[in-house]
Amino acid sequence: MHVLALRMDLRLPGAHSLKEKRAQITPIVEGARRRHRVAAAEVGAQDAHHRAVLGFATVSGSARHAGEVLDAVERFVWSFPEIEVLGSERTWAEDA
Repeated sequence: MHVLALRMDLRLPGAHSLKEKRAQITPIVEGARRRHRVAAAEVGAQDAHHRAVLGFATVSGSARHAGEVLDAVERFVWSFPEIEVLGSERTWAEDA
């Protein structure tokens, strides 16, 4: 079993309130869940209007497939012109 997590740090220049921020990140989180069948959530900077940290995770039988899924998720996030990706980081979960 291979578990891979992706953390993406985003800047939302058009969001002037938390309500506007949620309106921008909800399509990203829900779209990633629906299209790529990953776990997705806002995992940081919840109280900041112009920033968001999103987390995505996938479980697969092969490391290659897990990487391909999160490659697709990362491209999906980059496809939103109203956001700016400041950084991304991948982490493999270790067997317990």
